[in-house]
Amino acid sequence: MSDAPTPPGLVIVDKPAGWTSHDVVGRMRRLARTRKVGHSGTLDPMATGVLVLGVQRATRLLGHLTLADKEYLASIRLGQTTITDDAEGDVTASVAADHLDLPAVRAAMLPLTGDIEQVPSSVSAIKVDGVRSYARVRSGDEVTLAARPVSVPVFEASELNVATTDTGEQVVDVAVRVVCSSGTYVRALARDLGAALGVGGHLTMLRRTRVGGYGLDRAHTLDELAEDLTVLDLDTAARDGFASVDLTPEQAADVRFGRALPDLRLTVAPTALFDPDGHFLALYEPKGSGARPVAVFV
Repeated sequence: MSDAPTPPGLVIVDKPAGWTSHDVVGRMRRLARTRKVGHSGTLDPMATGVLVLGVQRATRLLGHLTLADKEYLASIRLGQTTITDDAEGDVTASVAADHLDLPAVRAAMLPLTGDIEQVPSSVSAIKVDGVRSYARVRSGDEVTLAARPVSVPVFEASELNVATTDTGEQVVDVAVRVVCSSGTYVRALARDLGAALGVGGHLTMLRRTRVGGYGLDRAHTLDELAEDLTVLDLDTAARDGFASVDLTPEQAADVRFGRALPDLRLTVAPTALFDPDGHFLALYEPKGSGARPVAVFV
């Protein structure tokens, strides 16, 4: 590994199971030899897949990337409810589910698709009176979180298999694909699908395959990164992660000073702005008939 300073940019990690997102950040701090590392969205320890890390100045991009849509492959077990809505928690109820078929499951998924109001899992990291919800649950508190609007453009089932648990219950395992907005809990989708079918449900596998424009094809395992720390430079990261506009030299000069651009019409917020040489300058958003800065990177 080179002793040269790690340049600012994004590192796309294929997170292993059993690691928290904070564990991955800690490992990256050692690999990149800097404390300035952050992530764009937590993955539960049981989950695997795309975790976007920012290094150096690129950490400033992360708060904007959390607004990107995300894509998952998952497995939902119907017929068992758990205290955590996933396989990490104790089973609290079991109901035979072997009567279910794929058409019935798909029909129950329809009301959970599109723009919906979702109650997050009680073991989420949402704070209640300053304390994480999962911490309250572990201490024995009853926690009911408020529903919040989320978008689930895709919630589809591709396969259904009947299985028998170690204790003899007949359950159904459903392979699903989810595309959703930031803030959506796939565990809650599993819980709500099971509730809609009257048998209970929980998440048994979750793999994030994409965050915005960054997919598994761009991701590297931690072992691979230990051998070769692959960093997407800021120019590439911004071009891949956001809608983009190439500026005239005059516009670029204004952007370098953080000035509003009264004649630049944007349709997406935020939009990445580039100078005529292709260098990333800033994120801007629409303002009236023009555009104003969200964050300037020069």
